[in-house]
Amino acid sequence: MNYPVLKLKPKREKSVLQKHPWIFSGGLDNKPKANDGDIVEVRSAGGEVLGYGFYSEKSQISCRMFHWGESEDFESVHYWQGKIERALALRKTFIDLNTTNCYRLIHAEGDFLPGIIADVYNTVVVIQILIKAIENRKDLLVKALNNAGFPNIYLKSKTSSQRIEDVVTASGFLSGEATSPVIIRENNLQFKVDFIEGQKTGFFLDQRDNRNLVKQFSAGKTVLNAFSYSGGFSVYALAAGAKEVHSVDISAEAIKMAEENAALNQQTESHKGIAEDCFEFLKNMPSDYYDVIVLDPPAFAKHARAVENASRGYKQINMRAFQKIKKNGILFTYSCSQNISEDLFQKIVFAAAADVGRNVRIIYQLHQPPDHPINIYHPEGEYLKGLALWVE
Repeated sequence: MNYPVLKLKPKREKSVLQKHPWIFSGGLDNKPKANDGDIVEVRSAGGEVLGYGFYSEKSQISCRMFHWGESEDFESVHYWQGKIERALALRKTFIDLNTTNCYRLIHAEGDFLPGIIADVYNTVVVIQILIKAIENRKDLLVKALNNAGFPNIYLKSKTSSQRIEDVVTASGFLSGEATSPVIIRENNLQFKVDFIEGQKTGFFLDQRDNRNLVKQFSAGKTVLNAFSYSGGFSVYALAAGAKEVHSVDISAEAIKMAEENAALNQQTESHKGIAEDCFEFLKNMPSDYYDVIVLDPPAFAKHARAVENASRGYKQINMRAFQKIKKNGILFTYSCSQNISEDLFQKIVFAAAADVGRNVRIIYQLHQPPDHPINIYHPEGEYLKGLALWVE
């Protein structure tokens, strides 16, 4: 099949040859005769075919590459099914599906399939569509998911403030059906996931390995889970035999779900949910009470212009934790803001520790798990970073 041609300016093909998937508008020699969401053939200034990508007429990222080299049958379900099956094979390598039935199946550019994420929750796959090209091919991708063994596909539309492009398909089941919330199993712990009304696709799967690490340090401890959402870290700490666990979140609905998740795992006696603004709670909480503090806030910097304010927010909450955590306590602190680099985050936490004046040592540097893979040619896919800190 012949596709519209997107031709690059001279000397702009290097990043494409190095398999970076994004082509910015400034690198185009011409606008292709294509509609928003079409597949385009990407050529160098000399006319060499480099590969194929999704055209985005309205975005600074004019093309998102999904295929390098010669054309294949991109209108065939088998092409997309192959990508999904390779992504699934990676997950099966690292995740014990006997103890965990929830994971990220497709991580956009991390799985060489830009514009879509897909999260598995037991019998349901929840997808989010980020670009028009994927919306145009959703029927093809749903069929590919069905063929790969996933019958129940729910589309969760992103809010207008989160959209990259003009994706308009409403939320709902594209294939099969299921009720929400669904009960999932993660490392043999159970959670309710409201994939219809919950944040993101319903649960923060990217913290699975980090939750397990918190579990290792929680036996007999007093634990604070700030920005707790539905209580993921809390349930793991309780499972370890924590003496007391407090889940704090500004959302009363989130706290209700955290309490339900504690009950689901028969762990209510040592758990308390607190619906309160976390900044205020951290400011007013007693000193020398918590042995372990988890700070897992939402993304403070959703765009580059917000980095300065976000940095102040991260510094403030970490200062409060450093001031009040028990001697020889452990602080687990995270940022999921893509615009906050790992280096910048560590500098922010350093500044907070320096202002407080306590001795602090890094015992773990933390990242997203292997079902959120980072394409080595696309370092922008690394967004979650964290530190486990020993506070003398």
